[in-house]
Amino acid sequence: MPEKFLCIHGHFYQPPREDPWMDMVFPEGSAAPARNWNERICRESYGPLAFARRLDGSGRIMELLNCYEWMSFNVGPTLLTWMEHQAPEVYARILDADRKSAERLGHGNALAQVYHHVIMPLASDLDRQAEVAWAVADFEARFKRRPEGLWLSEAAVDDRTLEILADEGIAFTILAPRQVAAVDDEGGQWRETDEGGLDITQPYLVELSGGRSMAVFFYDGPVSQSVAFEGLLRDGERFWQRLSGAGSSGLLSLATDGETYGHHFAFGEMALAYVLAQTRAGRDGWRNTNYGAYLAAHPPKRRVRLRQASSWSCVHGVERWRADCGCSTGGHPDWNQRWRGPLREGLNAIKTEMDAHFLGAGQKVFRDPAQGLKDFGKVLAGLWTPAGFGERHFLPGLDEQAQDTGFKLLTMEKWALSSFASCAWFFDDLGRIEPLNALTFALRAMGLAQRTGCRDLEPLLLSHLGQAASNDPVMGTGLDLWNREVRPRRETVESLLAQALFTLWAEARMPASGKSGTAVWPGVEVSVEVGGLTNDDQPSGKAVIAWRHEPGLDRCRWIWEQSESGDPMASCVRVESPERGSLKCVPGQYLPWEKRQDLAVKWVSGAEARIWSRELEQAAVGVYLFNSFREAQRTQTVAEHWERFWAALCWTWIMGQVPGRGDLLGFLRQTGQNHPDAHELCRRIGEAICGFLAEKSPDWRRIAFILSRALDLGLTTDLWAAQNTYWLRRERGVTDAEVARLLWFTE
Repeated sequence: MPEKFLCIHGHFYQPPREDPWMDMVFPEGSAAPARNWNERICRESYGPLAFARRLDGSGRIMELLNCYEWMSFNVGPTLLTWMEHQAPEVYARILDADRKSAERLGHGNALAQVYHHVIMPLASDLDRQAEVAWAVADFEARFKRRPEGLWLSEAAVDDRTLEILADEGIAFTILAPRQVAAVDDEGGQWRETDEGGLDITQPYLVELSGGRSMAVFFYDGPVSQSVAFEGLLRDGERFWQRLSGAGSSGLLSLATDGETYGHHFAFGEMALAYVLAQTRAGRDGWRNTNYGAYLAAHPPKRRVRLRQASSWSCVHGVERWRADCGCSTGGHPDWNQRWRGPLREGLNAIKTEMDAHFLGAGQKVFRDPAQGLKDFGKVLAGLWTPAGFGERHFLPGLDEQAQDTGFKLLTMEKWALSSFASCAWFFDDLGRIEPLNALTFALRAMGLAQRTGCRDLEPLLLSHLGQAASNDPVMGTGLDLWNREVRPRRETVESLLAQALFTLWAEARMPASGKSGTAVWPGVEVSVEVGGLTNDDQPSGKAVIAWRHEPGLDRCRWIWEQSESGDPMASCVRVESPERGSLKCVPGQYLPWEKRQDLAVKWVSGAEARIWSRELEQAAVGVYLFNSFREAQRTQTVAEHWERFWAALCWTWIMGQVPGRGDLLGFLRQTGQNHPDAHELCRRIGEAICGFLAEKSPDWRRIAFILSRALDLGLTTDLWAAQNTYWLRRERGVTDAEVARLLWFTE
């Protein structure tokens, strides 16, 4: 019987969403009620793939399959950075999946990815080398091994890109079959071909200059298309039948956006888990593999030549990322994408100037500016400290100010590269969030360029943006968008101080006179010292701003003038800066929506937590004062007041702080029907159960008691995270039959 191998690849990527001053993802209104799209898609796709439910006929959970352990995958470095801090349990499953697959197959499932998802054939050599070097460093830091393969953004490729991959030790990549131009016949004769004339069950070799080469896999286009766009994930068995019928020997390889599973198609991860379980069991002779393992066992026997500057998502090559080629998402057939050209040209123009500035100014601080840029990825990945980088790359004898300039130059290049992420051109309009984010990254990079001695590049960029226009007349031209949406995002000393003071106030951490407090974001810290009150009884003090990786500090004095209206957004922060003089910031007028929303989220989260704590204090008394009903009584006297404390009363009863009381239970059950606080209460209960399950020695009786009482109230507790936590304990041999039953497991 011929050998049959299945490799399903998921390309997991989100556009860079980080604010380039704070280096964190701020609220995105379209993702609500989630804070941002990373959070929302993680809950819909990345998390479910790490804990995919496999159910029996009665709907109980047989297994939580870590799909990453049985599929090939790449995850964008910027997305992994977010996930490491905001979804650590999912992040840990991804790392564990690569380790276990390497133990099983001798090669890990994970591939590296171009760092900022730039379109490589459209990038300069300096940028391409940095993007690959940073990707490799990030991968090594996370997966503790060198990457064998690397996913190219949009599978966009040319021979020069492959040469750069080969120089970094990359052995293979994955492309669409229509990207091949010619194939040899093993006898040295070349013939032109298209996707229909290529045997995609084997890897091929691309010969490069200087004796280098790169192995290339080609995924199955029709089956991948069915998965991504044709609803194949609605039924696991149907998915399996399509796959098993698509190949008879060799390798069957699929490649789609990873978000297909769960985000684009709800519960798609369950269909994938079903298929992966079939290959794990060897059904119909199929075996699970990954690209590295298959390449080691089946090295290329034939060569191919590629279509230069081609991609998997544009039939015109790479025109989608620089021209109105006709490729779009299809949602607005009457729109044009003529804005793509000016956007690309403008960003290219300022990047060329910034690169020249980096290499020129860099000669005064770096031993080798280009090599320093490549190795800066090791600092971003945490492999090197800034001090360690300085020892290797700074010229001897540099003072702190010169070192600060060096790190500003490197950070300038980081954000300039971010502005070229492919998503800025992929969609249908200039006014979308992705192009606006790209321009925001450019704004930050230009600011750093100017601070390190470069001329003001904004007029150069705007000369190109003036030639671009949104399809929506309300949005206007590129200049309109720049002035209305992008320029207000620029951070200043006064805007940072305003956000720091507001954060400390909203989180009830505002220091007393003579004390200090710190507001921390990943990219910057603001330390505030309160000196006392002014003659007008306004708080005042000093502040120090410290930027990540940069040894230099910004210092200033401040006064926080409170608004007489009581509106905190109308307050005014006045700053005296040695460099810029007297400045002011009124949050409601000067801060962009994302920053105002973040401050609002901090306030409402803190206020809600304080109110909940007070409600629990009241409920702890109220449960004892809730008298039993008299004859013909159907509800409690002044029921509307008791209903106000419904969630806290439920919590107190569920946690067993009072014995069962029949009329109280009935009242809570009746009041809970469609109660607006029910969803949040169910989330709190699930979170509490997670905490109890994570304890070194779980109190199983207590957990079962809480779950049972929640059921008695008719609550639909959010058990997703609790089930995941239980499964992780189960994998370590820690189980309890009753808790498993209450969590809807088969055991």
